[in-house]
Amino acid sequence: MKNGAENSSGSVDSSKWKVSKTPQDSGFIPSIAVTLWLGWNGIVLCLFLYAILFASRLERTIIFGLMTLSLLLPPDFPGKAGHRLGDWIMLKAEQYFGLKTIIEDEEGILKYSGKAIIYAFSPHDMLPFGVFAFNPILNRVPGGSAMHCLMTSAIFNIPFLKHVYTWVKAKPVDKKTFMGRLHKNKSFTFCPGGVQEVILLDPQKPDDLVLFLQNRKGFIKLALSTGSPIVPVFGFHLDGTFGYWFPRGALVEKFSRMIGFLPLIYWGRFGIPFGIPHPKKLTIVIGSPIDVPKMDEVTNEKVDEYHQLFVDELVKLFERHKHSEGYGNKRLKIA
Repeated sequence: MKNGAENSSGSVDSSKWKVSKTPQDSGFIPSIAVTLWLGWNGIVLCLFLYAILFASRLERTIIFGLMTLSLLLPPDFPGKAGHRLGDWIMLKAEQYFGLKTIIEDEEGILKYSGKAIIYAFSPHDMLPFGVFAFNPILNRVPGGSAMHCLMTSAIFNIPFLKHVYTWVKAKPVDKKTFMGRLHKNKSFTFCPGGVQEVILLDPQKPDDLVLFLQNRKGFIKLALSTGSPIVPVFGFHLDGTFGYWFPRGALVEKFSRMIGFLPLIYWGRFGIPFGIPHPKKLTIVIGSPIDVPKMDEVTNEKVDEYHQLFVDELVKLFERHKHSEGYGNKRLKIA
């Protein structure tokens, strides 16, 4: 069931790891690029509040008119120009975060060339921006030019954000898109823990990394129905890139699941609310593929079996790299 770079003793052969590093540059130009990508939450909120509270009638008309126009336009507008901008943003983000990627078993992944691979990324944290490592313009991960990231559909219902995220190769993480890519043999990454992991963040317990995976079995069932391999992925140093505050309680959790994101206040570099993250160096570790059989009738027993296998491999991945990444005092918890 498990394809990997493990020897007969069960240990991992680190000599086969493919390590790629980019020198960090969080100067003016990379910061502008990351703002054009991750700063739009704050920009849209500021525009909305300005239009409501301070704008003249003409300014209000222009702002709301542009927002409405954005919602009406197709997500990839204006086509090639937008995607070229998206590629530039990703290349500069690579510098801003000093991106380091470690592929433990590239040979094992390449065996699935021409087949859709599900790269399951953890943790979600405040914003799961570490998935940008899978953008094809960076040429870090096998998957070809069709590689995309699937994320909450709420993003694609917000003016301006829907365009920017489309330019950087994102699509909504609904079942139709998920299955469509599997059937077309197009690889992708997504965060199985989702917004629920944000709710589980606790500033009083900074050494606890909580992954909401115990009941996240839907993607396992879809993988079994198509025979699609799953690759566990862990992103180090996402935690601490933002400060945050949000209300807690059962009602908040229910509301956040309904709308696809958690109402909260967060702040990043320079303490700017809804701004860009602190420029911490990111390390994205990509494990060995889990071979998943294709089943005409997927049973709950098989879903449970492969779900447990995925969780076990993800935990092992974290444990193998936590000391080298300065996470020796941190604990991974599966909720």
